Amino acid sequence: MCCRDIQPSSPEGYKAWKDPIQRSPVFEQLEELMQQRIIFIDGAMGTMIQRYKLTEADFCGERYANHSHELKGNNDILVITRPDVIYDIHMQYLEGGADIIETNTFNGTTISQADYELQAPEEVFLINKSAAELAKKATAAYMAAHPGERKFVAGAVGPTNKTLSVSPSVENPAFRGITYDEVSRICVVGSASA
Repeated sequence: MCCRDIQPSSPEGYKAWKDPIQRSPVFEQLEELMQQRIIFIDGAMGTMIQRYKLTEADFCGERYANHSHELKGNNDILVITRPDVIYDIHMQYLEGGADIIETNTFNGTTISQADYELQAPEEVFLINKSAAELAKKATAAYMAAHPGERKFVAGAVGPTNKTLSVSPSVENPAFRGITYDEVSRICVVGSASA
């Protein structure tokens, strides 16, 4: 008998691993595309936004016209105040060959938005919901103009200014400025509408 003829026995009670997440039809389409070819994701949003030379008024729009803090540089709120700019950037990436575009939500978290005094859950939710709807609108328009092509939207969450792995307190190395649970809640807010 050769070693290749020996069938390993399973330990008692062993069950083969099964993915607990049910795959959606969109996931299946994406996986099928990845089996066929290399897929492309869009590029940096921030540098594309800089090309538009936006002013404080662009960032504020009507909604934040009387806001207490400067908003220029808060690229995520442009999905509310200048959706035309973000939509145009999405379309440029799609026309350039991107298969996946990311929502403009790199800083769409309560932690990051606190830098602009926009950390209220309803503001963060609006940013994420608007960004998801805008990206989906862009992919739908592209696919309507290019029958047979499939494009996808991915939610984007960037780093925060708080670390999960190192304590900000020398006196208490176990202390964390933010917990994994808090970050996961941030991510759920961002993906709930995508």
